[in-house]
Amino acid sequence: MTPVVNKALPDFEAQATNGVTFTPHAYIGKSVVLYFYPKDATPGCTTEAMQFRDKHKEFVKAGAVIFGVSRDNMASHDKFKANLELPFELIADTEEKLCHMFGVVKNKIMYGKKVKGIERSTFLIDAEGVMRAEWRGIKVAGHVDEVLAAVKALKAG
Repeated sequence: MTPVVNKALPDFEAQATNGVTFTPHAYIGKSVVLYFYPKDATPGCTTEAMQFRDKHKEFVKAGAVIFGVSRDNMASHDKFKANLELPFELIADTEEKLCHMFGVVKNKIMYGKKVKGIERSTFLIDAEGVMRAEWRGIKVAGHVDEVLAAVKALKAG
């Protein structure tokens, strides 16, 4: 079941770094930013992760928790997280369950070949577990500020 804006998230479980198990119910009372990205340690994904890292305190202050999601395995995530000193957890969606659930698996052309890739996307879930916003096929520049503004607007609302 694909999550829909203004509807509660379906129940699911996902493994994240530091032994964290993510379920929507576990974060009731906080806003959740789930951002999907193509691959650890690639230029755009590194930039995006660093921007979320650099604004992390502001997200926390606004009552939000951040999770990055990609198809990379836990070992890759641990290394990526350590190298960039990321203060938030990364979900290893190696079986693409979340990627398919959120509809972020897209056919892309890389080096002239069709490949399945992850479309850079972010989803904002409110403190009641309802998805309030989605950004699909985003460009990294300015995106984190846009998400932070939406989180702050939720808190103010």
